Amino acid sequence: MQVTQQVVQLAANGDIGTITDGIKPDWAVFGAIGTKAKIIVGVVMAGAVLFLLGSAIVGAVHIRVGNQQHNTMETKKGQTMVASSLLGLFAVASMSTLFGIVYGFGI
Repeated sequence: MQVTQQVVQLAANGDIGTITDGIKPDWAVFGAIGTKAKIIVGVVMAGAVLFLLGSAIVGAVHIRVGNQQHNTMETKKGQTMVASSLLGLFAVASMSTLFGIVYGFGI
């Protein structure tokens, strides 16, 4: 309840930046790279996420069509597409954390 009141108060003051700062990734040791590089990495990651979401949607369509036509090959193709897309989404979303861990082990 208290968090909700704080969010409402921040939104009422027009200071939405403090809310969205908690959503942005923590660059940790890679914070020294420039702002343009961070933007480029963010755009590439967003493009990869959109592509993988689209691939998962296409896989769901394959599942639907395969079930309607009683085509097990089409259904299996759709299941494979959805599973691989979701695994790719997980990998892309956790990439900054994985890089930070690997860098930490290297030190």
